Amino acid sequence: MKGKVTFDRDRCKGCELCTSVCPMHIVVMEPEALNKKGYHPATVVEMEKCIACASCAKICPDSIITVERLD
Repeated sequence: MKGKVTFDRDRCKGCELCTSVCPMHIVVMEPEALNKKGYHPATVVEMEKCIACASCAKICPDSIITVERLD
């Protein structure tokens, strides 16, 4: 199963919990970017490796991550 992950970047507080639970190690913090709150937001590198497990969305304390399952 493939997935697509999106983040509400401006609400991300950079807690990095999502990066710690991704089994594929594709969720990372954007070191060059800052959001409206002044935090480095999370993003996905190599989206094609996403397995749509939604671990990142489940652990996010602010519910800013959406995972879609693609066929």
